[in-house]
Amino acid sequence: MLHVKTDREEDGRWIAEVPALPGVMVFEATREEALAKVEALALRVPADRAEHGDAVPEIAAWCRRPIGTINR
Repeated sequence: MLHVKTDREEDGRWIAEVPALPGVMVFEATREEALAKVEALALRVPADRAEHGDAVPEIAAWCRRPIGTINR
């Protein structure tokens, strides 16, 4: 399962990030919005890297699992 880390900023915004995928981080008004957007971004990163001929992270194997298996 992919680990998604969330935290709330002092200004009330929510941060969601995937530590295993550097740069996969979003800021949103609600925790739910942040989780939805970071999950979408985490799915896009391996695909974009493969499309551009870059190395695909080992973590990409989880992409074949339903999104509901992502650990929140």
